[in-house]
Amino acid sequence: MTLIAQSLGSGPGWSSAVMTCSAGPADPRLEEQHAGVSIAVVLEGSFGYRNHCGMSILVPGAILLGNPGDCYECGHQHSRGDRCLAFHFEPAVQEAVVAALPGARPLRFKQAAFAPRQCGAGLLPHADQVVENPQQIEAFAFQLLETVMSRHADCRGLVSASNAARARNTRCVQELVHWLMSNYQQPLSLTTLAQHVALSPAHLLREFKRITGTTPHQFMLAQRMRQAAQRLRDGDESVLQIALDAGFGDISEFNRRFRRELGTTPSGFRTSPNQPCKPAAGAVVAGA
Repeated sequence: MTLIAQSLGSGPGWSSAVMTCSAGPADPRLEEQHAGVSIAVVLEGSFGYRNHCGMSILVPGAILLGNPGDCYECGHQHSRGDRCLAFHFEPAVQEAVVAALPGARPLRFKQAAFAPRQCGAGLLPHADQVVENPQQIEAFAFQLLETVMSRHADCRGLVSASNAARARNTRCVQELVHWLMSNYQQPLSLTTLAQHVALSPAHLLREFKRITGTTPHQFMLAQRMRQAAQRLRDGDESVLQIALDAGFGDISEFNRRFRRELGTTPSGFRTSPNQPCKPAAGAVVAGA
């Protein structure tokens, strides 16, 4: 049996990896233990997962759940191999997410897994996209954790946040928007932004999107593109220098995003800055 872990990203209190297992029916089941809060989206294959909550057969789209310290075992009785997008969270991160949800909620999972589509039909395509574009892994990690905890507690029908809480959240988001307009070029993670306004990452992500219609990452990208376009139009600096100053890690990323969102290259925009800009065919401007 071979288990290969490909790290996709990590931050304070969380980590993620694509786990590829080649075990088959002839391989023995081994008892293991969850070190932290474990949540994994099954991408390919199928396998059996057993913990103190019971036995589940996991297929693509299912979500494996694990509590810190719980023992478990996995097996492939009828098939070989699987591939999962796995996340591990420290209990304090889970607690912060739960605290931001309305109503009292138990923290420990009472079931081994969620069935496919139980957390939404768009989960699996979103997970596939994140594997291909790990730049969005942090946002996905906290969205998934919040979705799982909400579903686990069956929060449907509970009273929404109070008016006072919503007013505070609105103020926090407005303050962050103004701050980002001057600091968009910095390499800011979702966790860092959440700490800046004293919210949990999942809470910030939800409230920022509710109030602005976009995510913090997408907002920063829009500011970077706007400032880069202004400098391309008004000055004669090199495209490379403008890209780096705007916060892009390399020129190829900048060129790709610029063409995707404005429908032309940076050089083409500089030559004809007054032409109406259109997204490239098939582009999703609000995407990452």
